[in-house]
Amino acid sequence: MSSISRIWRYGGEAGNVKLGSIFLGRLKAWGFVAGILLILMGGVGWLGSLEVLARPCTAVGVVLVAVCSSAFSQLRWHQFTFWIIAAIIVPLIYPSGFQRLCGIELRSPWLMLPVIQLVMFGMGTQMSLRDFAGVVRAPGGILVGVISQFTIMPLVGYCLATASKLPGEIAAGIILIGSCSSGLASNVMNYIARANLGLSVTLTAVTTLLAPIVTPFWMKVLAGHLVKVDFLSMMADIIKIVIVPIGAAMVHDWLKNVESPMRAKVAAYSLACLIWPAICINDVVTEGLFAITGFGEILEITAFLAAVPAVGWLFHALWRRWNRIQQIMPILSMVGIIYYNAVTTAAGRNELLSVGGVLVVVAVAHNLAGYLLGYWFSRLLGLNKIDARTVSIEVGMQNGGMATGIAAMMGKLNTLGLPAIVFSPWMNFSASLLANYWRKKSEKALDASR
Repeated sequence: MSSISRIWRYGGEAGNVKLGSIFLGRLKAWGFVAGILLILMGGVGWLGSLEVLARPCTAVGVVLVAVCSSAFSQLRWHQFTFWIIAAIIVPLIYPSGFQRLCGIELRSPWLMLPVIQLVMFGMGTQMSLRDFAGVVRAPGGILVGVISQFTIMPLVGYCLATASKLPGEIAAGIILIGSCSSGLASNVMNYIARANLGLSVTLTAVTTLLAPIVTPFWMKVLAGHLVKVDFLSMMADIIKIVIVPIGAAMVHDWLKNVESPMRAKVAAYSLACLIWPAICINDVVTEGLFAITGFGEILEITAFLAAVPAVGWLFHALWRRWNRIQQIMPILSMVGIIYYNAVTTAAGRNELLSVGGVLVVVAVAHNLAGYLLGYWFSRLLGLNKIDARTVSIEVGMQNGGMATGIAAMMGKLNTLGLPAIVFSPWMNFSASLLANYWRKKSEKALDASR
């Protein structure tokens, strides 16, 4: 049987027994093949300096691969990684298409902020207040994980940034992503790995809550000579980017378990809370007391925090009428991640083309160091193998969205934000490989014990 015939058959078998699903599976399989062929044609075009052929073939090819990779079970777990790669390659080829839309600057901090908040909120809706109870159940594992997360990755990032000799703001971006909290995708990877999912979710929650203090601290200490770091301003940015949307998601989670009278009280309280953000917005627009006296950061933080109950209540009210929205939120998060990766790539295209190879090497080294040091440090401090695997994945996977958001709010998306877009696809790819390896290892150990 030819390879093409096998692909056709496999794509069909991957679908449901219904005729429509079989047809869709085969269509995706052929689409994947077409994508690979277009990428190869694009490669030939680049080698022959035929950009008129290379550009469209490569761009369409990577998008087809991303769309159609779900036809194969072996590639299904990597589909999101393919989308991230497409979100980097296409803007590299056609940067102008991802810079402005209808006169709107796509990398504007005030456009990037709600997109990244949507990403964090979508991830937060998959969390629960019960996740924080893990601190009481397993304080030892949490302590080891938090120490590992906020010492190994910032220090390894600093060493790699120094050794790489990259331009100052790009080097600072390496330290920035190393100083961020655990990536929310680490929970999925720990689930695949059959590690301690409860420990994973709690670690992600705790490191996220600590990030507004710890991330600016490490940036000030390790990257202060590379880029200007305002501790309070960065803390405010992290609260807006991460704490506010996840806090709103926790309000929604809490409202699931309360009676109708309490929900009515929360609704009234939420409306009252919105008065303060309205006052703050008016103060900023009119350059009032807070703007004049220099309380801008405090103004912003309190205004965003005051909106948390209202956002949580509004989402909960929508969820009660259409509960499928909670399943849609992770998809919206993925769309948001693709958006900010594409916009960041377009903004820093020239810089990425000049230092991209070095950044890839640094990303691999940083990520693998996180896995190795996270695992063995945990074992050294007495954690069992399953918990050590959990910490390893948590430490190795960083919150790229937080790093991108901070870079955008600082107005340095094209330099400080570049490492995050290189690190993110590699982290997702390597973590899925590691998780599947540990899953198979656990299954073999279970079979051997029977």
